Amino acid sequence: MSSQVSSSASLGKQLFSMTWPMLFGILSLMSFQLVDSAFIGQLGVLPLAAQGFTLPIQMVVIGLQVGLGIATTAIIARALGAGNIRYSRQLGGLVLMIGGVGIALFCVLIWLLREPILLLLSAPEAVFPVVESYWPHWLLSAWVGAFIYFYYSLCRANGNTLLPGIMMVLTSVLNLLLDPIFIFTLGLGLNGAAMATTVAFSVGVLVVAPLVKRRDWVTFDWKDLNVKESLLSIGHIMGPAMISQLLPPVSSMLATKLIAGFGTAAVAAWALGSRFEFFSIVVVLALTMSMPPMVGRLLGAKEIKDIRQLVSLACRFILVFQFLVAIGTLLASGFLSHLMASDKAVSDILNWHLMLVPISLGALGVCMLMVSVSNALGRSYSALTISALRLFAFFIPCLWIGAELAGLKGLFIGVLVGNLLAGICAWWMYQHIIEKLEKND
Repeated sequence: MSSQVSSSASLGKQLFSMTWPMLFGILSLMSFQLVDSAFIGQLGVLPLAAQGFTLPIQMVVIGLQVGLGIATTAIIARALGAGNIRYSRQLGGLVLMIGGVGIALFCVLIWLLREPILLLLSAPEAVFPVVESYWPHWLLSAWVGAFIYFYYSLCRANGNTLLPGIMMVLTSVLNLLLDPIFIFTLGLGLNGAAMATTVAFSVGVLVVAPLVKRRDWVTFDWKDLNVKESLLSIGHIMGPAMISQLLPPVSSMLATKLIAGFGTAAVAAWALGSRFEFFSIVVVLALTMSMPPMVGRLLGAKEIKDIRQLVSLACRFILVFQFLVAIGTLLASGFLSHLMASDKAVSDILNWHLMLVPISLGALGVCMLMVSVSNALGRSYSALTISALRLFAFFIPCLWIGAELAGLKGLFIGVLVGNLLAGICAWWMYQHIIEKLEKND
């Protein structure tokens, strides 16, 4: 019994040390994105519209880079857990090459297909000249952002979350400092926002790349590496993970279309509530980035019992933490809704959102963590299934049923029920995965 308590305490310390740098890194990125949007909002309608039509394409690029990042973390961490140090370094070099070249080619393809893409998105003609000027700078910033993300993934896979956490904060601060200079002082407008991001991320790459090289986490010596087999291993996890990243935008569009039936005030309240939710689950987001390398190493070392203990510990923490957040939000819902929205109709609807939805964020957090853990366990298709079920078997149907039965208030109850069902389902699927691993061990 005492050995189990000691093991749990050790895992808890490791989890905390891996998670807190990611927490601050994610918060800094979110803050920079909010301020960046505020600066662009001062430029007028057309720049905002151009950014709006860029967002869906940006989500696709992010889906690709996150998919490869998830595969990187899972495979390298597993190799390290099994003691295959040289193989992990070779994989690091392989990921940087296919990631850098692959995203670059995809960005070139986007540029060549810019007109068909804008026509598909029903963009007005007035936006075309703005996009023509903006996208070269944005695509460059997207490529540099993806490249530094791959370096962050290598760091996390090797058990170092402090370096990417610090760099996420530093690049975000640098971006915030450069934004007003490039956008307003130099008069570059929307293009300046992309240039500021490129400069900030480039500085990040120049700092991180030598440090990663110095720690000997990467090699481009592939003489004894089966490149084809390694690429298949990466693709096996990357493909489903990438699709999983592209599902939320689809469900978000469906949800927005449903909510739009209740008027613009409802859509505005939903947008504000969703943004608040994103900040509320920032600890969950940090855990989804810090846990996979730990799980991957334990899997490589065949320590399945420790994986059970680690995941159970993280889920208990999420449920307790999000419950406290929900209680605090419930008590402050009236104040928060008026603080976030000056319009009474919007604040009244937002109040219902803040009173009901946060109750289910613990279950949502468990579901999100199970997706991350499943990928780390090499069960990428199970992770994709959990994501798809959460969005299209629980979230959207419960949203629609709630709205049909009780109108706008029922809609928020539907979100609550959908999140609870998704959390229960994800936990059940994880149990099934871990039991199979235990039998094979």
